[in-house]
Amino acid sequence: MRSSKLKSPALLVMVVLTFVSCKGGIKEDPILRLSADEALTKGKELMDREKYREATQYLDHAFEVAPNSASGREALLLSADSYFLAGGTANFVKAEAKYRDFLNRFPTSDRSDYVQMQIAHCLAEQMLKPDRDQTATLKALTAFEGVSQLYPTSSYVEEVQAQIVQIRNALAEHEYRVGRYNYRRRLYTAAGSRLEGLIEDYPGFEEMDKVLFLLGTIYGKGGKPDEGIKLFEQLRAEYPDSPYVKKIPNTDRFKR
Repeated sequence: MRSSKLKSPALLVMVVLTFVSCKGGIKEDPILRLSADEALTKGKELMDREKYREATQYLDHAFEVAPNSASGREALLLSADSYFLAGGTANFVKAEAKYRDFLNRFPTSDRSDYVQMQIAHCLAEQMLKPDRDQTATLKALTAFEGVSQLYPTSSYVEEVQAQIVQIRNALAEHEYRVGRYNYRRRLYTAAGSRLEGLIEDYPGFEEMDKVLFLLGTIYGKGGKPDEGIKLFEQLRAEYPDSPYVKKIPNTDRFKR
């Protein structure tokens, strides 16, 4: 049986040279030969074609070559946009990091309001359903509110306000579902406390009629009949067309 070891010095040298040559070939990336302007132009072209993953390679290179130039600054922001447009949780995380990097490096940029808004959008894209953990939702709300506070005259304020309304509705829905869950377990005190907090913290909730109905029912079953009757009266007065109006029980039995 022949040995698998290399016995010839010449053969060994050839193998080593081949390995080094191949290794050098791996490092030979045509993108690295481009200037910041050239890479930026190519990155923009790929973005226009919606090839976002490929675009980030050129844009990241443009920024690394000339981070403090106008081209480098533009490339960093476009790279963040490319990750955002590519979508997916991992890309939203990368996009957020790049947007934050941009703000840290260029805090006086005239695009700061846009960048802050995009950070909020990245967080909003990671929000979970109302019956899940709402940590990301709360972070998104804080970020959007930050845009309005930091840039009150921004052209993005109207868009930001619309996002804030949607997020607050999502948070209110979460509180409602927790309250309903406690109600179904006959934990009336805990359920009532949750819904009372919802009404106080999210007065603009778009489905407040169902909150009033459920809380009124909870009061009725939890030993607060007068409070329950008042909520049902409020429900009739403020939401006369609500389907919950027809579900209001006979309140006479509350006091029995």
